[in-house]
Amino acid sequence: MSVSLIAFAVLVVAFAIGSFTRINAGLIATVAAFGVGTFVAGLSIKDVIGQFPAGLFFILVGATLLFAIVRINGTIDLLAYWAEVLAGNRRFLVPVLMFLLTAALASAGAFTPAAIAIVAPVGLALGTRFGISTLAMGLVIVQGANAGAFSPVNPFGVLGNVMLSDAGASQDSLKLYLYCFAFNAVLAVLAYLLIESIMKKRAARAAAIESSGAPQSGGERPGSPAPVVGGGATALLTAPATVDAPERTPVKVAATPIRIATLLGIGALLVMTTTFGLDVGVASLVVALALIILNPGVQKPAVESMPWSAIVLVTGIVTYVGMLEEMGALEELQAGIAGLGNSSVAALITSYVVGIVSAFASTTGTLGVISPIVTPIAMDPLLTPIGVVTAIAISSSVVDVSPMSTSGALLMASAQPKDERMFFRALLLWAVAMIAVVPLLVWFVFVQLGIG
Repeated sequence: MSVSLIAFAVLVVAFAIGSFTRINAGLIATVAAFGVGTFVAGLSIKDVIGQFPAGLFFILVGATLLFAIVRINGTIDLLAYWAEVLAGNRRFLVPVLMFLLTAALASAGAFTPAAIAIVAPVGLALGTRFGISTLAMGLVIVQGANAGAFSPVNPFGVLGNVMLSDAGASQDSLKLYLYCFAFNAVLAVLAYLLIESIMKKRAARAAAIESSGAPQSGGERPGSPAPVVGGGATALLTAPATVDAPERTPVKVAATPIRIATLLGIGALLVMTTTFGLDVGVASLVVALALIILNPGVQKPAVESMPWSAIVLVTGIVTYVGMLEEMGALEELQAGIAGLGNSSVAALITSYVVGIVSAFASTTGTLGVISPIVTPIAMDPLLTPIGVVTAIAISSSVVDVSPMSTSGALLMASAQPKDERMFFRALLLWAVAMIAVVPLLVWFVFVQLGIG
């Protein structure tokens, strides 16, 4: 077995352990980088340490610290309150506002699981009030998080911009964000309409059976949702009855000076990074420091609530990938891909690979691993770097609804459906459908057609 093959096998093992246990895959990868780098590849400890992504670390720390402050000082509660007030009793606005709220949080730098964890309880509760399918609302929320995930200040966007920069297209970072946003917005609409259509057909079928006097299994309580024909009635595809639902007055959240200052700070952050090209980490730390000065009491809880586990995961995986690059393993893999003789086909295969892996493992980790492999594909003069990176970005994130991913698990925890197994199956089937369809679709649109 070659040295490179051993190194890649260790990375796969790290991913597997991280996926099926509570041990952080990034921590495993960091330790493995020293073990494989020194004992197998013959690198010095100094060389391995040199692969630590210091710049990425500061970006992650700055963005997550700022987002923690936004959450703790109640700015998120204010946004949720505004969304509920805007919705009023207009059913169609609920999914739109929840999509935009989740997208806004992710665009401001929140990890997608964090954005989903905050919005899902609010969004699913509003959906229940308006008789919207739990699955439909859940998919809309996840797509909202994915829509904002490739913002220049989001960790996903940071990794995507690294790929663009390596391919010599750093000026296209805003395009990456906008393309991913637009695609996920369209997908959210399609998902919502499809699930709601299925829900209405099943409800109509159940009503027809009930009116014909056919017996129904399970002994439903009065006023509970009608079961799906053939068994397996759950809250995931059957909307709760809302005819007699009591009017609910939103609990007012005050627009305090610190919350208004926070919103202005987020706006300033986006302007500094997208318009003036200021480093995301530096800009985030500047805004975070300004908010801490205005409200010093927020510092301690904000630092303690930062997703250090996710930061260790990302930096650890990237450190290991850097070690692979230093030892020449990535050059061998790149040569294998180049051996395909067609960068367009290589882009399609890579899109499927990241989609499959991300459904079971960390999307951030997957993007970190795949980044050096994407570079030679994106640099092919027959392709556009932004097209290739966009295809890879969408393929890796669109499967985050998988119940084996953090985002999907958060949906299950927030929804608490009556039949957890059916909800698990529905999310898994949707993820499988995304793996089958989306990589080919985005490859055709962004790579073959060369949009960008």
